[in-house]
Amino acid sequence: MSSEERAADLLARLTTEQKIKLVNGTGMSMSGNGSQKVAGAAGSTYSLAEFGIPEVVLSDGPAGVRIKPTRENDDNTYYATAFPIATAIASSWNTELAEQVGEAMGNEVKEYGIDVFLAPALNIQLNPRGGRNFEYYSEDPLIGGLMAASVVNGVESQGVGATIKHFVANQVETSRMVLNAEVGEQAMREIYLKGFEIAVKQSQPWAVMSSYNKLNGTYTSQSKALLTDILRDEWGFEGIVMTDWFAGDDSAAQMAAGNDLIMPGTPANQSQIAAALENGTLTEAELDRNLTRILAMIFKSPAMQGYDYSDQPDLSAHAQVARQAAAEGVVLLKNNASALPLKGVKRIATFGNTSYDFIAGGTGSGDVNEAYTVSLVQALGENGFEINQQLQQTYEAYAVEEKAKQPEKKSFFQFIPPIAEMAVSAEYARELAAEEDIALITLGRNSGEFQDRHIEGDFNLTGTEQALIETVSTAFHAAGKKVVVILNIGNTIETASWKDKVDAIVLPWQGGQEAGNAVVDVLTGSVNPSGHLAVTFPVSYAQIPSAETFPGKVVDPEVIPNPYLNALPNGQKSVIEYIEGIYVGYRFFDSFSQDVSFPFGFGLSYASFDRTDATLTTTEEGYQVSVTVTNTSKVAGKDVVQLYVSAPQGKLQKAAQTLQGFAKTKLLAPGESQTLNLSLTAEQLASFDERRHQWIAEAGDYQITLAKSSREPFWSDVIKLTSEQTLSAQLTPLPTSQPVNALQR
Repeated sequence: MSSEERAADLLARLTTEQKIKLVNGTGMSMSGNGSQKVAGAAGSTYSLAEFGIPEVVLSDGPAGVRIKPTRENDDNTYYATAFPIATAIASSWNTELAEQVGEAMGNEVKEYGIDVFLAPALNIQLNPRGGRNFEYYSEDPLIGGLMAASVVNGVESQGVGATIKHFVANQVETSRMVLNAEVGEQAMREIYLKGFEIAVKQSQPWAVMSSYNKLNGTYTSQSKALLTDILRDEWGFEGIVMTDWFAGDDSAAQMAAGNDLIMPGTPANQSQIAAALENGTLTEAELDRNLTRILAMIFKSPAMQGYDYSDQPDLSAHAQVARQAAAEGVVLLKNNASALPLKGVKRIATFGNTSYDFIAGGTGSGDVNEAYTVSLVQALGENGFEINQQLQQTYEAYAVEEKAKQPEKKSFFQFIPPIAEMAVSAEYARELAAEEDIALITLGRNSGEFQDRHIEGDFNLTGTEQALIETVSTAFHAAGKKVVVILNIGNTIETASWKDKVDAIVLPWQGGQEAGNAVVDVLTGSVNPSGHLAVTFPVSYAQIPSAETFPGKVVDPEVIPNPYLNALPNGQKSVIEYIEGIYVGYRFFDSFSQDVSFPFGFGLSYASFDRTDATLTTTEEGYQVSVTVTNTSKVAGKDVVQLYVSAPQGKLQKAAQTLQGFAKTKLLAPGESQTLNLSLTAEQLASFDERRHQWIAEAGDYQITLAKSSREPFWSDVIKLTSEQTLSAQLTPLPTSQPVNALQR
């Protein structure tokens, strides 16, 4: 019997009340000690034991499983692996590695009795202030879509479900539940929907989570155009759509739009649906349609299969996966005079609070309750380096004193910023420079749900941090010794004002629980850095097109309370206009010839590579670009090749270039070569014509470029289109109220 036949048989026997329960979750316990079989899980569906329908458990989040590590009357622990944040995974430019991470995550999901993982997240990093940027892969939809698809495929290879989120245009945390995002249709299609489209088509996840915000005046969870016409009818999505927790304002409208499951589910949601069925604004057929999809998910869940989960995933093995992923996501931003890898170095002065207390990942639902986080000093010590003990004791005492001043959290979701950086005197820096072989300075940043970052003291360095870099660099350089900065951050920060003062800059992002080990692997050269930026580092915050519009304009000063999360109100009704249109990230910086601190796609290596014999050929599917990469150095390493397309300027807005493919070599031994093949479809040449609601490739020359970063091309060729090509049928128009994009080329 097929899933549809099984569902139809069951639906014929359910009461309306039972049906309404099944399209709603069982509620949310903020303490994590609710009736769910997995303590700390984010939610669950109703069970109907009399019909053999079990409870299906859903759990956060993007960097690993988020559950309670301890349970009442239980001496066992239930820690999960904290993997690198999504931005770090994307920085590997390695989809196979992303799939391996997904497999390890999926195993923990299954062995902890969870059925559906509420990850990955693949919204676009629109602005550096975005509080949840660490959960998202990139400013580019191709990387985001391909990385998310790889993680989904890895997770679901374990027989559990994955959920791509937050669909769609969820770039802002401030007032996120009552925010209206006004986005033009071309930008929606080319930037914000594209990553989801790629992930759906290449992984077919069990679930999609609709977002909190409105899109052009309509809550995304209540938009039939998004959830049915585009997601299902255009892209062929077969799974369920669930709301984000407490999203939207009309449960019946959500049901009608094709939002199958209301999470976490409240009595008010059930009452709204019952009333809508009674007055005819929601039909029984619409309810049954949604239930059929929910039941299809339940039927294939581990709970339905009676899987005997162990509560004992192989955390040691998964820690090694996390370490490998963290190391491969490290981006070497600067390395003057071969400051790295460390050679002839024994004694190290480690500056910066975060050297002693590494940040594994962001806060909120993207957090993980891991058993440990390896710090930089711990990993250095375990690798035979001598850390200045007096300096360490000074930092540790300072941390105890400063943390004691921090307020207690009123809610799990409340974000408490890291303690302020400790000042270091010039005299003390000179004393240390006389004793130690090298200085490492770690700068830390963190962020999370419900609130976006600040410019001063967060994107920009604090005065104390600037002084620390200046003081330490002056002292150590005067002693003929080098200074290395390590950026333990989840979002981009300002680097242009201080990067010339140090010898090397290492960007490990927030690398999960094995972050310290991964950084030292790179510092010592046991791992050759091969990460590349999946986001641009601007010279200044003011450069960014959304600097003036983010995080939105308040249109009603009244603060709207949140009845479920009292410590965190919904915020104020606001609107954010996406005035930059398609010019997001490198699309803006490259199209408008803006200086950057570090360009999109940038990353250094200890190895050197030649890239030769590049060719462009026509295939049945479109085109193929091939290139041979040869390691010309004395150390093994991996190289990343990026493929960009520059479309001819015509009647449609087009960025100067867009990333349309990438490939990473295996670990190449000295002298070893590998030929990489990058495919390109005709559809990837197209731009979206919002007047015709179609994908169009205008006539003209399309320059195909291979590059080391968006600013470092090394080969190009041309595809000539003699006439315009229409590459799609007329597609669903998006909700109206679209703004006029302010940026025009």
